[in-house]
Parts: sequence; structure tokens; C-alpha cells
Amino acid sequence: MQTGARAGAESLETSARRPSDRVLTVPNALSALRLLGVPFFLWLVLQEHDGWAVAVLMVSGVTDWLGGKIARSWNQMSKVGALLDPAADRLYILATLIGLTVRDVVPLWVTLVLVGRDVVLAGFLPVLRRHGYGPLPVHFLGKAATFNLLAGFPLLLLGDGDSAVSQVAHAFGWAFAIWGTALYWWAGWLYVVQVRQLVNADRVAAREGATT
Repeated sequence: MQTGARAGAESLETSARRPSDRVLTVPNALSALRLLGVPFFLWLVLQEHDGWAVAVLMVSGVTDWLGGKIARSWNQMSKVGALLDPAADRLYILATLIGLTVRDVVPLWVTLVLVGRDVVLAGFLPVLRRHGYGPLPVHFLGKAATFNLLAGFPLLLLGDGDSAVSQVAHAFGWAFAIWGTALYWWAGWLYVVQVRQLVNADRVAAREGATT
């Protein structure tokens, strides 16, 4: 059992340190472009230009997918990209939450629940740095959570009306948002478990080194 746990931790260690130090790559440029679009997207949401806001979010999603595919296909994974890509996702989620909360489309407690998760996980970054690791790679569950949230929020935007289409969009939007919120916290818990595995593996290795 211990061997399996250590193997899993070693696998996490390898994946956490695999990205290169390159900065000038196509995926990083696409991630930077996504980041530049965040304030423009928030302005569109606050000004209730919902169609354009959804269009910006769709472009962000396409560039996110394209950047990931290029990084894997052309071996352009980098430490900078590992930071920029999830940062862009979180900032789009935050911008959408701020806009929808200001417009009373989303209650404040939803915003606090989602932002609270990121605040909790941010507390583990110093622990990783202390053990020589950068941020852990985003796993599939985290990507699924982000997909659900970034699919649900545009639908909530389009559901801000009285038409039949708006009512359907509102219902589906909340379905995606609820699932996304649950997955978001589940992914956060798995992140905590991964950090614990890495820290425990380092402690075991340190004790074995001291013994020998």
C-alpha cells in the first residue's frame, strides 16, 4: 500500500516538474491573449452587452483548447503556461461572477462559495514551494468543473430575460452552474490530497536519508 502511495506521489512529482522554462511559445501567447480579454469581457457583462460577452467567452474557450493542443502536440508545455492557463480560467470565472452578482443574476453566496475554494487552495501554494514544487497540473476533474461553469454562466447571461428562450437558458444555466460548483470543490479536495501525498513522500524520503 505504501509502495503504491509512493509511486503515485512520484508520478505527481514528475508531472509537477515536467514543464520547461520556455516563455515565448504559441500556447503562452494564446493564454496571454485570453488574460487581456478578461477586463473587456467584464465591461461587456456590466454594460449588459450579453451577446458580445458570450462571444468573447467562446473565443476564450477556443483559444484555450487550441493552446492546450499545440502545447501537447509540439511539446511546448512550460511553467509559465502552467500558471497562465488556469489563471485565465479563474479570472474569467471571477469576472463572470462579479458581473452576474452586480446584476443580481447570481446570488452573492454562489460567488463566495466559488471564490472561497480558490482562497483555500491558495493557502497550499507556500507548502508546495517549501518542498520545491510549483503549482500542480490541473487534472481532468478540474477541467470538467471549469467547463461546466464556463458553460453555465453564459446561459445565465442569456437567461436574464422573460422570453421562452431565456427561461430555458436560465434552467440549463443553473444546472451547469450547480454541477460545476460541486465539481469545483471536489477537484479542490483532490488537489489537497495530492499536496498531502507529495509532502508525506518528501518526509519519508528525508527520514530514510537520515537513517542511511
